[in-house]
Amino acid sequence: MKLVTKVCWLLLGALFIFSGLIKLNDPVGTALKLEEYFEVFAEDFGSFFLFFKDYARTMSIVLSSLEVVLGVALLLRWMLNKTLWVLLALLVFFGFLTFYSAAFNKVTDCGCFGDFIKLTPWQSFSKDVVLLGLWAVVFFNQRFLRYSFAKGQLGVMYITLASAVAIGIGVRALGHLPYFDFLPYKVGNNIGQLMKPREQARYQYVMERNGETKTFDQYPTDSTWKYKSMESLNPEASKPVITDFEVSDVEGNSYTQELLKGNKLVLIVQNTNKTDRERFKAINALMEAAGKSRRNIQSLTITSTSPPKFDSFRHDVNLPGPYYFADATVLKSMIRSNPGLMVLQDGVVKAKYHYHDIPDLYKIEKLF
Repeated sequence: MKLVTKVCWLLLGALFIFSGLIKLNDPVGTALKLEEYFEVFAEDFGSFFLFFKDYARTMSIVLSSLEVVLGVALLLRWMLNKTLWVLLALLVFFGFLTFYSAAFNKVTDCGCFGDFIKLTPWQSFSKDVVLLGLWAVVFFNQRFLRYSFAKGQLGVMYITLASAVAIGIGVRALGHLPYFDFLPYKVGNNIGQLMKPREQARYQYVMERNGETKTFDQYPTDSTWKYKSMESLNPEASKPVITDFEVSDVEGNSYTQELLKGNKLVLIVQNTNKTDRERFKAINALMEAAGKSRRNIQSLTITSTSPPKFDSFRHDVNLPGPYYFADATVLKSMIRSNPGLMVLQDGVVKAKYHYHDIPDLYKIEKLF
């Protein structure tokens, strides 16, 4: 039992640190998931929960950092009993969220491991049940973990350092872009190719005749077999990775295919109400300079704001170039910055820039 306890202790601590770091890699994405939960709770339990939406980014860093710190504290066996009680509270909280999502089909992806590992609601709940099992083994066998690797002031120093590192990782990612991009629009990806299935769909057919059930790779020509069911043999490969990318002009005409041709400098303004207006002087200068480049770079803007509202906004900030429209969720997946810049060459993502990291024109020209 001693060995089992130590294995469970190690796994529990490591998983909490891993889960926290994955979320801190993309605190904006974690905040979006929290906002989704708040909207669901507001609908089911009262509008009070909408109050928390404005603090979603802060909460994403705090909760994610807490996971990391608790994982470190557990592995150091620092104040072990108290650490385990706090871990239990967090596990029960996450368990409730995942069960509620699974049972009532409210949030289809809990965001437990960010966009690195996608879990269905029931998979997420099962994961929390397993973690509770690990916790129980550790909690009821603490006698095998009596030795602490960090006592007294040394322990406080380690936990303070872990807190500072975790929060620092999250704050930097919040003010720039994720360290690792796991979304379909990451640098190097070809958007046009990802809008197409990798393989042609293949199916197997379950047929029945005289009480006999048989599976066929192709639909049988023998009419004595009666159709029972059909299953896809390659559901992931036969489905495009990107299914909702559509860009249109103010009149609703599609601009998607044109966007995926040539050299493009794309400014993404997700929401004019929350965008950082102070950055548009530098952005405007870059877009105007790109339009004069010998690299034939076309500058344009994509937004999810309504046409009348965006037209008023672009005049306020003197935004140059044409503008187009896309779904808000798509734009949030394209870049975790509002505004943000994306460089495309024939649909291939060459670079992405947060508004805190607006590049010089020569850096963009070097990409082509």
